[in-house]
Amino acid sequence: KEVQRLEEILNDFLRYAKGQKLELEKCNINEVVDEVVDFITPEIKQKQIQILKSYDAHIPSCRLDVNLVKQAILNVVINAEQAMEHGGELMIRTSGSKKDIQIDITDTGSGIPKDILDKIFQVYYSTKKTGTGLGLPTAKRIVEEHKGSISVQSEENKGSNFSIKLPMNLKVD
Repeated sequence: KEVQRLEEILNDFLRYAKGQKLELEKCNINEVVDEVVDFITPEIKQKQIQILKSYDAHIPSCRLDVNLVKQAILNVVINAEQAMEHGGELMIRTSGSKKDIQIDITDTGSGIPKDILDKIFQVYYSTKKTGTGLGLPTAKRIVEEHKGSISVQSEENKGSNFSIKLPMNLKVD
């Protein structure tokens, strides 16, 4: 078990350290988000977490590296799941404007203490015993490689909201 855990940590580190060359493809962000939700739903439902979805039906197609964006969303969703040890609600919302797409992932979990809020995107920072401290930094890096941004608002004992903003018309050098 320990060797397997160390191998996962090493793989996470290598993925993070390597960075990625974006492979952009035209996609519908609602479908991308929904694929992540479908993937994680069985595990989340076992933990008495209810998923609430609200997708903006009017978001046009955009160009993203679909696999990387799925990874970033999944990393945030896993953190939300881990924050709700005794069940709760996970709300996933998409919205868009002419220039940006926004994905909001909100949980009713334990929230993030103010004194560590500015550390959660730091590499290797984790409050979990088995955490690698690479999930949120990897999500941040993927979003920034897409010329986007990720932010968080959190209140202890109430939950957290992560907002991912991605440009509608991404141009890669």
